[in-house]
Amino acid sequence: MTGEGEHNRIARRLEDLARMGALAAGIVGKGKDAYLDDSLDGQILRAAGREQVVEVATVVERLPDSFKAEYPAIEWVKIQRMRNMVAHHYDRVQDDFVWETLRARIPELLKDLGVDGA
Repeated sequence: MTGEGEHNRIARRLEDLARMGALAAGIVGKGKDAYLDDSLDGQILRAAGREQVVEVATVVERLPDSFKAEYPAIEWVKIQRMRNMVAHHYDRVQDDFVWETLRARIPELLKDLGVDGA
């Protein structure tokens, strides 16, 4: 399916990614020490960070293959694998890895896609 309807759906998904990127940046803005802290606030930040990883991957999954084909350098499969790890194997998730995803990988994805706010 192509055309204006698909273009509008892609635009909405990219807007969603921009919003999620801003949330990820907000979490990162609290600092790595706060994110990794054993306090309740640290636990809340980590839960929010994991949720952003899952949401970003969920939106990416909904992008049409034709759109993804325009960005062959993006590791689409790795994004899905990260989502599956966080969502289904939460007991094996490394907080440092999620932090790095929030700090660098999500902003890089947005930049590569030309999403505002990246």
